[in-house]
Amino acid sequence: MISLADGPLASQYGPPADAYDEMYGPDGQVRSHWKYLARALVELGPLEFERRAEESRRLLLESGVTYHVYGDREGTERPWDLDPIPFIISSQEWAVIEAGLIQRAEVLNLLLKDLYGPRDLIKKGVLPPELIYAHGGFLRPCMDIEKRGEHWLTLYAADLARAPDGMMWVLGDRTQVPSGTGYALANRMAISRLLPSLFRHAHVHRLALFFQNLRTALAALAPRKDQEPRIVVMTPGSLNEAYFEHGYLASYLGYPLVQGDDLAVSDGRVWLRSLQGVEPVDVILRRVDDHYCDPVELWPHSRLGVPGLVEAARRGRVAVVNPLGASLLENPALNAFLPSIARYFLGQDLALSSAPTWWCGEPRGRSYVLAHLNDLVIKATYREFGQRPVFGSLLSARERAAWAERISAHPHAYAGQTLLRPSSTPALVASRFIACQTVLRSFLVARAGGYAVMPGGLTRVAPDRAPCIISNQAGAISKDTWVLASEPEQQVTLWTARSRAAVVTARALLPSGAASNLFWFGRYLERAEQCLRLLRTVLDANPLAFDGSDRNQRACAGELLGVLAQLTSTNAVIGEDPALRVERLPETVIEIFDPGRFGNVAHALSAALQAAHSVRDRLDGDAWRMIHTLRGHLETLSAPGGRPVPALLDEIDASIGALAALGGLLSETLIRGQSWLFLDLGKRLERALALIALLRITLLAGREPLLEILLLEAVLRTSASLITFRRRYPTPPQVQAVLGLLVTEATHPRSLGYQILCLQEHVDALPKEPARRSGAVQQLVREAANALSVAHTTVLAPAENPEAVRQSLLSVVSQIGQLLAQCSDALGERYFTDQYGPQQLLTAETADF
Repeated sequence: MISLADGPLASQYGPPADAYDEMYGPDGQVRSHWKYLARALVELGPLEFERRAEESRRLLLESGVTYHVYGDREGTERPWDLDPIPFIISSQEWAVIEAGLIQRAEVLNLLLKDLYGPRDLIKKGVLPPELIYAHGGFLRPCMDIEKRGEHWLTLYAADLARAPDGMMWVLGDRTQVPSGTGYALANRMAISRLLPSLFRHAHVHRLALFFQNLRTALAALAPRKDQEPRIVVMTPGSLNEAYFEHGYLASYLGYPLVQGDDLAVSDGRVWLRSLQGVEPVDVILRRVDDHYCDPVELWPHSRLGVPGLVEAARRGRVAVVNPLGASLLENPALNAFLPSIARYFLGQDLALSSAPTWWCGEPRGRSYVLAHLNDLVIKATYREFGQRPVFGSLLSARERAAWAERISAHPHAYAGQTLLRPSSTPALVASRFIACQTVLRSFLVARAGGYAVMPGGLTRVAPDRAPCIISNQAGAISKDTWVLASEPEQQVTLWTARSRAAVVTARALLPSGAASNLFWFGRYLERAEQCLRLLRTVLDANPLAFDGSDRNQRACAGELLGVLAQLTSTNAVIGEDPALRVERLPETVIEIFDPGRFGNVAHALSAALQAAHSVRDRLDGDAWRMIHTLRGHLETLSAPGGRPVPALLDEIDASIGALAALGGLLSETLIRGQSWLFLDLGKRLERALALIALLRITLLAGREPLLEILLLEAVLRTSASLITFRRRYPTPPQVQAVLGLLVTEATHPRSLGYQILCLQEHVDALPKEPARRSGAVQQLVREAANALSVAHTTVLAPAENPEAVRQSLLSVVSQIGQLLAQCSDALGERYFTDQYGPQQLLTAETADF
C-alpha cells in the first residue's frame, strides 16, 4: 500500500488540510483509483516527469497549440501549458457526475425554450422578470427564431469543483459558445503519446464518441433534409483567445473554418462565399459571441458577424449552434433559482448542486451579500469583456465599502456566490509534485433522447493556494482528464459509415479569406527565402570585399546590397555609391531583421506565420512542426545585438533550409486543388518579381569585365542556379548564357520563364463562375508570356552588341515586372474581395408582408 511516507510524495506533495484531496484520503492512503498513477509518480520521480513534460511542451509547440491571453506580451503565440500528470476520476463516481450533468443540461434546455417562448416561469413567479429582461444576454430580436429539434441547447459545458466534503458543485454554466473541447482533445493526444503505457493500462474512456455525437447532432439540425448538409465553423478570427481550437475542431470534424465576411445572407438564407461561387449553409457552429453575430439586428458596430443572420435563423433557413441568445443562461444569479426551476420542469431536485448563490436584485439576497461580502465571490450577472469575479476576502476595507456601494446602486447586476475551496490534485511545478486547486470543465452535446457527456473534459489547476480564478486567461495549467473504465474500451472512430460516404462525395470549398491568406502565405515565404539567399551571398563574399583591398569585390557586394535594400525596404544603403554600401553592412543587417520595421525579412517571416495561423485548419502536423522551427529562427534572427558573421551565416543557412523544407511539405501534402493553387500562385509571382529586381540592378546594366564576372556568379548563387549553370556550360559565366538560363529557360524551376509558365497554368485553372471572372488576370499573364517570347529572341540574338541586348532585355523584363505586379492586384480584386456586392436579405418570395 502506498502512503504519504513513500518517495518524493512525502516531502513534496503536502495536500492542504482544509480541502479535499483527489489522490489521498483523509487516512493518508492513496485512493484506489489513483494507485496505479501514484505508483508511477513514485517509480519515475519528478525528474523523469519533468523530462516528459518538456517533451509535451515541444509536441504542443510544434503542433501550434496556442492560447491568446489578452493584453499579454506573448500574444497569439503563447504556448498551451499542459501538466503531464492527468486528473483521474473513477468510473463509479463519473456515473454519478454524468447523470447530474445530463439532468442539469435538460433543465437549462427547457429554461431556454421557456424564456424565448411562452415565458411561463416569469408569468408564474418562479423567476423575477428583472432577472431576465434586464440581462444583457436576453436578445429580444431572437424571440421569434424557430429552434429545431427537441434540444435547443445543443452544446453545454459546466465548470465543476469538489467541495471539502467531497461533493461536486457547479461553479458556472457555459451555454453561449462553450470552449475547451478542442483543447481537451489536444491534451489527450499529447498525454497518450507522453505516457503511452500508463494510458493504455489504465483503461481510459475515449473521446472520439463525443465528437461523433457532435457531428450527428449538427447534421440533424440542418433545414434541408434531402442532401448532405453544409456545416461551417464560424470564428471571430486569429486574434481570438481560442483560435487554435476553432481551426483544430474544424480540421478534426471536417468542416470549413470561416469568418463572418466569408458568409452572406441573400434571399433569406445564408451562403458561403467561395472561389467556386456561393454555396448554401445549413448549420453554423459559431464561436462568435451573441451580440457580434449580426450587425443588422444585434450590435451595429460588429465586423465579426453576418448581416441578416438573425432573419435567416428566424425563418428556419439556417441553424445556429448554440442558438443566438443562449448567453442568457450564463447568468450566475440563475443558480439561486435553478432548484425551483428543476422542480417546476422535472419534478426533481438537482442531483448536481450549484455553489450557493444569492441574487442582489432581491432584498433578502442583497442583504445577505452585503453582510457577508468578505466570504463571497462577487460576480456580474452579465459579464462584460475583461470583467472577472471579485473575491471579497482579498479586498481591503475601502474596496469592500466601494463594492457595497456599487451593489446597492445596481443590485440587479450582481450576485454573490459562496467561496469554495476546490479540491487539490497533484501537478508538476518547478520539478516538484505539489497539490494544486482544481476545476473541471465537462462538455455535453445533445442527441436523440437526451445528452451525451464527454468522458472527462478540460481540467485546469492553479498552484496558488489563495482564492483565485482558475482559468486559462488567469494563467492556469491544463490537464488531461482520465475517466477510468472497468475494462478496456473498444476503439471508436470519429467517422460513421454515412459520414465516410459523405466525405467521398463532398466538394471542398475555399472561402475567399482563406484563398487570400494562402496566396500571401506563399508570397511571404518566398520573399523571406529570396532575401535570405541574397544576404547570404553578400556575407559569403570574399573577405577582400570587406577590407577594401579589392575594389571589384567591394562593388559587387555593394550592388547586391542595393537589390537587398529594394526588396526589404531598407534605408541604410539606399542611394549610396555601391562601393560605399559595404561599410554600412552591420547597420543594414540590423534593419533587415528589425521586428519593428515594415517590409524586411523579419516582417516577411512574421506575416507568413500569421497567414499560416489563419489557415491552420488546412495544414497538417508536419507543416506545423516546420512552422514552429521557422518561428524559432525568426526569434533568433530578430534578437537585439549583433553577432559574428559565421554565426549569422549558420542561422541564415538553417532558416533557408527550414523554408525549403516547409515549401516541400506544402507541395507534397496539399491536394492539387484551390488551396495549393493560390499558395503556388503567390510563390511563383514573388519568385518572378524578386528575380526581375535582381536582374535589373545587376546584369542588365553595363559593368566592367571583372565586376561583371563577379556579379554573374553571385546572381547564379543567389538564384540556386550555379551548379546547374556549371553542368550546362563548362566555360566561365557569360551574360547571355546566364540570362538564357535565368530568363527564358522554361525547364529551370528558378527561371523567369518557368514562373510564367506555372502562372499561365494556374490562372487557366482559376474558377470561372460569372461572379469570379478571371479574364483580367489571364490577359495580364498572357501579355507577360508574349513579352517573354521577345526576351527569348533577344537572348538568342548574335552577341556583337552586348549593350543593345542588355537594353532590350531591360525594357522587356521591366514590362514583365509591371504586368506581374498588376496581375497580383487583379487577383486580389477578383478573388480576395467581395465580388457579389450588396445582397438583398429578402425577396418578395421569401418576405412576409
